[in-house]
Amino acid sequence: MQISQDQLNAFQNDGVIMIKGLFTDWVGEISAGIERNMADPGPDSHQYIADGEKGGFFGDYCNWQRIPEFVDAIRNSDAGMVAAQLTGSKNIQVFHEHVLVKEPGTSMATPWHQDSPYYFIDGDQTVSFWSPMDPVKEAALRCVAGSHKWPKPVLPERWSSGDGFFPEKQDYIPVPDPDSDPEKYDVREWEMEPGDVVAFNYKTLHGSRGNKAATRRRAFSLRLMGDDARFITRPGPCSPPFAGHNMQGGDLLREDLFPTIYKE
Repeated sequence: MQISQDQLNAFQNDGVIMIKGLFTDWVGEISAGIERNMADPGPDSHQYIADGEKGGFFGDYCNWQRIPEFVDAIRNSDAGMVAAQLTGSKNIQVFHEHVLVKEPGTSMATPWHQDSPYYFIDGDQTVSFWSPMDPVKEAALRCVAGSHKWPKPVLPERWSSGDGFFPEKQDYIPVPDPDSDPEKYDVREWEMEPGDVVAFNYKTLHGSRGNKAATRRRAFSLRLMGDDARFITRPGPCSPPFAGHNMQGGDLLREDLFPTIYKE
C-alpha cells in the first residue's frame, strides 16, 4: 500500500490520519487472535466493569509473539511498509500490540491521554495503527490534531484511580478535556469499517467513548517505531514495563524484544 503525499503531509502536520483498508485482508485473522487472547489473557490484562453494568472493557497487551494470528498479520501485512512511509524511516520495529474490547452497553470511555509519556521510548518517528474489527460509528478512536507538537507532554494518569503516573507533575500539562472547548481542540474521528486504521503519533492526544451499540467493539492497536527511537529513562516504572530489559538511556531498542518487521 502506498501513502499519498497529501496523507503524508496530513500525518506530519496533524499527527493523525485515517487510512482505509490497511488491515481489511487480515480482519479474520486478527479477530481470531483477539479471541485467542481473551481466552488466554496475559499477565497485564485488565477487565474494567462499572457498577451495575453487564458489559465491560477488556484490555491486554504484549502478547503478539505468542499468538500466531497476530504474528502473521504484523509480519506479513503492509503495516511495516506504511509505517516506514509515514515516519520517513528505513527500518520499523514493533513496540507492542494492544487489544481493546468494549462489550455492548459499556459506558466507560478510554480517557484522553498521550501514549509517549507512559513509554520508555524517545523519538518522533513513531506511529500507532488503531483498527476496529467491527463497524464503528460512535466508538472509534478520537484524536486531537496537532497535539503531537505541544511543547510539554500531557500528564500520564492511572485510569483506575486518576492518580498521576509519575511524581514530577510540573513536567507535564494537566489532562485537557477537548469536548469542553471544541473551538480550541480540533478533535478528529471517523466512521470506520473493519480493517480501516487510525494512524497516529505516540505524542498525539487520543481517547474514545464508551460503546452504546448493541454489538462488541473489538479493536487491535499496533505500536511501531522507526529509526530515531531510543530508550529513555523515566522517573518510575513505565507501561508496558518489559521487566528485565537492561537497556540504558540512549540505547537502541533490543531486537530480540522489539523485532524489525520492515527494512528499506
